[in-house]
Amino acid sequence: MKPARAIPTVVGLCLLGATALAAQTQTPAGTLQPWQVATYQHVTDAQPSPDGRRVAFLRSKPRRPLAEDSGPAWIEIHLLQENGEVTPFVTGEVNASGLAWIDADRLAFLAKRAGDEHKSLYVISANGGEARRVLTHDTDIDSYSFQLGGRRVAFLAAEPEPEADEKLEKKGFDQVIYEEDNRSTRLYIAEVALDAAAPLEPLEPVEPRQVELEGSVRWIELSPAGDRLAVKVTPTPLIDDSFVAQRLVVLDLDGRVVTQITTAGKLGEVAWSPDGRLLAMIGAADVNDPADGRLQVASATAGGAPVDVLPGLEGHVAAIDWLDPSTIAFVADLGTATEVGSVAADGTARRTLLASGSIVVTKLAATGAPGNLRLALLAETPSHPPELYTLSLGARDAGAAPQRRTDSNPWLAELRLARQEVVRWRARDGLELEGLLIHPLDRREGQRSPLVMIVHGGPEAHYRNGWLTNYSQMGQVAAARGFAVFYPNYRGSTGRGVAFSKLGHADAAGPEFDDLIDGVDHLIETGLVDRDRVGITGGSYGGYASAWGATYYSERFAAAIPFVGISNNVSKVGTTDIPQEMYDVHHRKWLWEDWAYFLDRSPIRWVERNRTPTLILHGKDDPRVHPSQSLELFRHLKVLGQAPVRLVLYPGEGHGNRKSAGRFDYMLRTLQWMEHYLQGSGGAAPPREIDYEPFLPWAKEAAESSDDSASADATSLR
Repeated sequence: MKPARAIPTVVGLCLLGATALAAQTQTPAGTLQPWQVATYQHVTDAQPSPDGRRVAFLRSKPRRPLAEDSGPAWIEIHLLQENGEVTPFVTGEVNASGLAWIDADRLAFLAKRAGDEHKSLYVISANGGEARRVLTHDTDIDSYSFQLGGRRVAFLAAEPEPEADEKLEKKGFDQVIYEEDNRSTRLYIAEVALDAAAPLEPLEPVEPRQVELEGSVRWIELSPAGDRLAVKVTPTPLIDDSFVAQRLVVLDLDGRVVTQITTAGKLGEVAWSPDGRLLAMIGAADVNDPADGRLQVASATAGGAPVDVLPGLEGHVAAIDWLDPSTIAFVADLGTATEVGSVAADGTARRTLLASGSIVVTKLAATGAPGNLRLALLAETPSHPPELYTLSLGARDAGAAPQRRTDSNPWLAELRLARQEVVRWRARDGLELEGLLIHPLDRREGQRSPLVMIVHGGPEAHYRNGWLTNYSQMGQVAAARGFAVFYPNYRGSTGRGVAFSKLGHADAAGPEFDDLIDGVDHLIETGLVDRDRVGITGGSYGGYASAWGATYYSERFAAAIPFVGISNNVSKVGTTDIPQEMYDVHHRKWLWEDWAYFLDRSPIRWVERNRTPTLILHGKDDPRVHPSQSLELFRHLKVLGQAPVRLVLYPGEGHGNRKSAGRFDYMLRTLQWMEHYLQGSGGAAPPREIDYEPFLPWAKEAAESSDDSASADATSLR
């Protein structure tokens, strides 16, 4: 290994002034600004009506930092009408979920609206009018399934806290019995009033019937006839069970198991065939398969093991729906691209409906009758985040292109965006790998640029050639500021089949992280990247890679930013909420079986190599990678004092930031760190304070409004 770079210690170095920081972090005009990343909107779900005349969709609308209370994005409902117009439907300060059509004219959704104690079930006419609450419960309704065209609804809700416990909590007895206090999710069936012409008055309480079922219910769907239920159930409500211990059963309406489907490993999306004979699902090849990605079909009456209808697929199935009683439409991730296809339930007659090309598809839903089928697609491109598209599949539409139906951010068309391309390289052992590169926007010919490598988590995940900019991935914002931004799909990633995704088993931080270095070397060899100005960042497993880059591979990185990352595998496997999943699809061994392996594959084992300035960020309430992982790394690097280190904890955040303020702070702070060490003066850490207002065009107005409110409150108290 080459000797580590000489990085001066923080002693005797001057802090970069706040004025210099503000000047340094201004994005060029006409390019993507941080506030635009914080507030861009995108489509998150789409459901076509049974007659195909409309598509209801959910749109995420982030809160504006400083102008609104910090919190997750609002989720609104909009309608794509038959004439192509998009109509706002349920909008404003609402968090809608669970879109479903009851019939061609009535739409159901979940929300907690004014006057609701818990998240409740609402129904609204697609022809207009107010939404009516048709069902509420003692706890939030987590999900539901309506009988198409009927009044029967099955729903899931967590068990309420016992009344005696509530009283004791108020007296200070609020101790938590770890993992034993978790409440299971239960299954209920109710008949609800759905008369759209009824006045908008509170309904008589609906008494649901609980269906007794051992375990905690994860998912339900009524059969098309409404006489059976497909159910995913786990032994306990623990998150680990949701990964490794899901059972798929078919119940009658009294809760009796009529069919048992023998699945193995992870289990994703499940869908009834229109005639109720079959169940299609996205399952795993075996218990050691890192991700659900196999398209499988099972009999809903005979049960047994499902059959893989796309055997040998060197990719991962990401979404499914039935086109007719014997044909399934699917989205397949194939490397950095996607394909929309169809296949018969017996594995024959595979067709390509939309080849890999100009858009990246992530979800689909089918509607219509044979000969007049249509797909609603969620799709993105390098120039825009997910939007609603439709694709007609009628005989006259053969070869038709998908039509984009929404434009959630029309201002994007006015911006200059940097070029994005697929790059391929060979690892040191000869394995061919690929990833994505966003070029520096205004790079001069022959100029070597600083590089930020953003490593995905999982590792059972991958980057697609779509929109790659969000609060934790600086993408186009960094490219506008002169960075090259690299998104590698290292071994162990999905999108290339089961065998490829298993290549990192029992070998954490081995060849998989060497792949990252080999990718950087490839970009250096092309003449694009300056070897001495490379930064690494990423979340979760990407945070692990970033901590590995700051220690084991410190000689290669001038800046590192681990986010919710692993630093000590010895303690990580004892503090995570997914220990069995870690065993099954990652380490394939327990700590006591190989202590040396878990220590050697830990960044803290190599902290003495650290010469890389390291910014560590973590949610204080992260159950997946305990915040102590970041505390350990910080403390060791701080004590060694060989390079600047800073730890930022986000209260109320878990395994990733959800709230608007935490997201905006993260984005500015990580940009600041990379610019300081890859483009700026380096040395001591930049100021810990972030002045948010210069980055928010509405900040002054929001501050004045806040001052006016404060004055009014003060006046009212006099």
